[in-house]
Amino acid sequence: MGRTIENKKEIVAELKESLSKSQLALVIDYQGLTVAEITDLRRRLRPAGATCKVTKNTLMGIAIQNDEKWQPLSELLKGSSAFLLVQEDFSAAIKAYQDFQKATKKTELRGGVMEGRLLKEPDVKALGDLPSKEQLMAQIAGAINALATKVAVGIKEVPSSLARALQAYADKEKGGEEVSG
Repeated sequence: MGRTIENKKEIVAELKESLSKSQLALVIDYQGLTVAEITDLRRRLRPAGATCKVTKNTLMGIAIQNDEKWQPLSELLKGSSAFLLVQEDFSAAIKAYQDFQKATKKTELRGGVMEGRLLKEPDVKALGDLPSKEQLMAQIAGAINALATKVAVGIKEVPSSLARALQAYADKEKGGEEVSG
């Protein structure tokens, strides 16, 4: 038995909701994957804040129809499509998919869409090579800490230098008085 119109409308509404929360959508050809393998892919994507939706291209087409941000996705809607919708850390999600793809060798990345731009496979790979959100935060924290340390040392150095200069001046004055007296 096929899906009812109400059921299809629910799926489209769910897709729109998921897309509205996502910053990146990837389209993969999932033909040949077993249910267990799709479940494994979903499990790998979850920690990165991504979901895998397997739906008909026509339903995804309806979901993106009036949304400029996701319109380029229509070029990728062909064949057996699974949609990886990334809400949080796109770098970690891409790495999770790449690890899955290496393990199964059954899927093929068609491309993706981010901020209204169509991404081809090399673009997606470049995004995957970026440091993760946690790595970036650690780098920024390290830079801030280093800067704060330099500022603290600099601030501490000002009174010390001033004290040394005053001491040198006092010593000079004292030395000058002894010579004249």
